[in-house]
Amino acid sequence: MWKNRKHGEESPYIPMGPFKLRLPFIHYKFEWPDYVQGLLMCAVDLAAIPLMIELLGMPFEVALAVVLLNGLLYLTHHLLGDPVVPGWITPAIPLIMAYVSTFPEGVDRVHALVAFQLTLGLFSIFLGVTGLAKKVVSFVPPAIKSGVILGAGFAAVISVFQVGGRFESFPWTISIAVGIAFYIIFSQHFNQLKNKSALWGLIGKLGIFPIIILAVIIAPLFGEAPLPSIEWGLINPDFGTLWSEYTVFGVGFPSAMLFLTALPTVLAAYIVLFGDVLQSKALVEEADDVRRDEKIDYNPNRAHMIFGGRNTIMSILGPDVTMAGPLWAAMQVVVIERFKEGKKAMNSIFGGSGSFRWGTNTGLLLLPIVSLVEPILGIALALTLLIQGYVSVRVGILEARSHRDLGIAGIIGAVLATKGATWGFAVGIILCVLIYGKKFFKGENDKIFTKDLEEDEIKRIS
Repeated sequence: MWKNRKHGEESPYIPMGPFKLRLPFIHYKFEWPDYVQGLLMCAVDLAAIPLMIELLGMPFEVALAVVLLNGLLYLTHHLLGDPVVPGWITPAIPLIMAYVSTFPEGVDRVHALVAFQLTLGLFSIFLGVTGLAKKVVSFVPPAIKSGVILGAGFAAVISVFQVGGRFESFPWTISIAVGIAFYIIFSQHFNQLKNKSALWGLIGKLGIFPIIILAVIIAPLFGEAPLPSIEWGLINPDFGTLWSEYTVFGVGFPSAMLFLTALPTVLAAYIVLFGDVLQSKALVEEADDVRRDEKIDYNPNRAHMIFGGRNTIMSILGPDVTMAGPLWAAMQVVVIERFKEGKKAMNSIFGGSGSFRWGTNTGLLLLPIVSLVEPILGIALALTLLIQGYVSVRVGILEARSHRDLGIAGIIGAVLATKGATWGFAVGIILCVLIYGKKFFKGENDKIFTKDLEEDEIKRIS
């Protein structure tokens, strides 16, 4: 069916209410380059394992079962009509870990995580079904939005460098890997190199995977991790222990109070999450402008229903501290850049995003790949958190609309990162009331980020 798509039309699909079912080889062409890349990039998905070991005391094989379940649910996005590469809610991970860590390790902590993820999932589904997502976020004053996103960035960096953090375990490897990663991802100089050389362009398109492979080599050289012991065969995830000791099937359902207690942090996580939804929309629209042969339908309400459903299912079958997010930004950019090269490079965006996620799921099953990266998963996680910290601080600052917003946001961010979301929201509300009064929701806009541009424009004209 994919061969019969007419110019300017959507890829073929089976209508299912708000969803559009697309199956590989039938409704979209399977893209082998993206599939192969997915085989390698599953290493990033595996970086969630140290988090679950640290937070919940899960054995490795149990955490591997959670990662595998999450990987299967990643497929639901492109299969149901969402043209993205989904991922974690990365900026919110430190906030969630800080919140859940306030409960004693064991059943209480599992209950707290279940209540949090289930609340976030049902809340997202509700907003998607009713179409209220945009209104909820616009209801939050810019200063508080800015502070929450800043706080997520601060918390991500603090979690790496705090006493007992991952930097103390892998100082040399993290320093070298993060330095090279920031150069490859954010440097203007490397952007120029990518345009001049196919080799540098390939390295840039692989995201953080080359850095993870570099960490596999560097960490043993500095004595910060053992050499990987490559094993052959398929993985052996422990679903039995997962369901008997870490889910509602074994430990029972959380109390109603836990759902109420989670609300402030759930709202903070959702504000961060909604930023990923906006980014998804912008990236897809950018691709749609370039590729006129395929109409791309990105529906934020449908996206909410899908990732809300993922969080709801995971809260029951395998609670996951990384949460189910709407976007893996780095890989979405990689897929879209290849899609923009034309129909011969990638027939449909669903082929690229879908084939990539089929690849990561295949990679998760292969023991050689899992055993290769197992010693440096903590380093991969630190790398992910520091990159996300950089992005969150940048995005958080740009949410502010005035000097006063920035001041309020800085206080909120620091309080949220050190005391939690409840304190952060409380401080933000008090400061906005004291500083803006009746203009609590509107705030002010002194054009802090455009003032110099406007002055330059006036000088140019005069």
